[in-house]
Amino acid sequence: MHSQQQEHIATVMHVAERGIGAPLAQDHDEVIRASWARCVHEHRLDPTRMQEAVILPQTELREHQDRIEAFLHIARHGLETLYQQVAGMGYCVLLTDARGVTVDFIGDLHLDGNLRKAGLYLGSDWSEHHAGTCGVGTCISTGEALTVHLDDHFDATHIPLTCTAAPVFDAAGRLNAVLDISQLSSSQPKQSQHLAMQLVKVYAHHIENASFLYTFRHDWILRLSGAPQFLDVNPEYLLAIDALGRLIGHNRRAQLLLEAQWKTSVIGMPFERMFNLAPDELGLFTSLRPADQRAVTLVGSGRVLFMLASPAPTRGATPPLQRIERKIPAPLVELSGGDPALDRQIERAAKLVNSPVSILLTGETGSGKEFFAKALHRASERRNRPFVAVNCAAIPETLIESELFGHLPGSFSGASPKGKRGLIQEADSGTLFLDEIGDMPLALQARLLRVLAEREVLPIGATRPVPVNVRVIAATHCDLEELVRQRSFRDDLYYRLNGAHIVLPPLRERRDLAWLIQRMLARPEHGTAPQISSQASALLHAYLWPGNLRELRNVLEFAQAVCSDGVIEVDDLPDDLLRTSGATDAGSTGTMRTPSAPSDDAALLLSYLRAAQWNVSAVARQLGIARMTVYRRMLRYGIALPSHRADTAD
Repeated sequence: MHSQQQEHIATVMHVAERGIGAPLAQDHDEVIRASWARCVHEHRLDPTRMQEAVILPQTELREHQDRIEAFLHIARHGLETLYQQVAGMGYCVLLTDARGVTVDFIGDLHLDGNLRKAGLYLGSDWSEHHAGTCGVGTCISTGEALTVHLDDHFDATHIPLTCTAAPVFDAAGRLNAVLDISQLSSSQPKQSQHLAMQLVKVYAHHIENASFLYTFRHDWILRLSGAPQFLDVNPEYLLAIDALGRLIGHNRRAQLLLEAQWKTSVIGMPFERMFNLAPDELGLFTSLRPADQRAVTLVGSGRVLFMLASPAPTRGATPPLQRIERKIPAPLVELSGGDPALDRQIERAAKLVNSPVSILLTGETGSGKEFFAKALHRASERRNRPFVAVNCAAIPETLIESELFGHLPGSFSGASPKGKRGLIQEADSGTLFLDEIGDMPLALQARLLRVLAEREVLPIGATRPVPVNVRVIAATHCDLEELVRQRSFRDDLYYRLNGAHIVLPPLRERRDLAWLIQRMLARPEHGTAPQISSQASALLHAYLWPGNLRELRNVLEFAQAVCSDGVIEVDDLPDDLLRTSGATDAGSTGTMRTPSAPSDDAALLLSYLRAAQWNVSAVARQLGIARMTVYRRMLRYGIALPSHRADTAD
């Protein structure tokens, strides 16, 4: 423990003993001193006990994320935009739930180890009763935005940090989340964080309003401001009114405005009690009238506000239950036969089919990432527009730029004299699927980032960008976070692509293999679906499927092509699969390894082979079967040829 930490601990203990008026602590804001006292007397924290941040296990973190999943998707764009404002200045952005657990995070992955150790990381618990005085925890305790700078922190472990946090409230006035931007260290005084404070308050307000508008998208929404100029684009106050004219929701600013007037909660209050306006007059305050002609006054104070009223959509067209119960679109339902892990990912994806949020699909090679992307496209409102798949690993690095972005005539040596639209433009109004995104050259990642951020593409040789409207789904089998740490993948592009992360399970972990087999065999282009013998089915279920769905499809297509009498037997499965399932050389004596079939059949075949002096062709003629069938049965039963003999079949 160094001297600065010792001095800090002494100051905190002085406040704990003497109260918030303790003279040694007057350099710290009152809200900080009050938090120190609260940590000692209410949370029973020991200022002499230094401890690193608590990072929750993945399972616990997922529980916290699941509770506010819809809100997280809304807030993600706000986090990304805020991070763009502070990127390169050493800040990271955290979003915590109302309990102080970090449920979303954007930061410089090159500093991954340092950020994690400091607790500026996904899953960190910054509640005041765990971490003491800190940006998030004290914001939760006070309900106010604040900066906790350096030795404002209770725990001396966190003295290097500067953290600025703002609360995000729900439509009933309850704390919903905390938005925080933090630095690992700062050499500047607390006043240097003024701009950080303004930014975090602005974006907390944006996130809160976006969540409000989504929650009450089926109700009357009233936007109000003290001046008409920015009313329609950036209102100060938001209210939601039900069909009876009662207030059913407000944003935080509206709550403070109205409760200051009425000294009580206004939820459920009739609209005409708050404003000098009858509910049936709201139709006069739509965007058809100029904003400066939409003035209303508050009852009591007489304060003038300007209002934009957005009517509720026609309810008759959409039964209420349809709005409450989200049905999984058919293209997504068709991806699973009841595997719990995959079903959970499908349920998450169903909420995002029409969201502008970019989706990152990860999973082993062959696990069905492109199938999943196509299902998302078919389930969305973009289904009648193009689905353009780009394999970033398959296009030569010298061509990928012109393939993606297109080029003007004669813009480079070898360019088409007519020019060419790039694949991004080809996907306009549809879905762009970027497979193996981890293999995209670093130089092109910046250009792709511009497409995602600004929704425009600049063809090679062009001076004016072309607007594009694409839904981006990226996929990879790589660990992108590790690539970021190795500086072979841009962190800002990673965060832009990772708006929502869908993880596809490998085939060996799926519980719907039997359903998958029947579904693949029943494809119309293959004709009548064959049956599968119990022995062949058992072998397919025991196999580990390193090639996942792609390998399963190849195996079944082969077996369906060679099987007889409409039944797939073990003999009809590819040799590679049989060999990988356990067959290895048994030495020179021609012995039997652990059989995977009844021992009588194995012993009978072994006796035929020994009697024929291991002439496989002769045994095949005796049994009236193909020579390859004999080999397959040998593999199945674990019988190996003596190493000193070769088959002398003709």
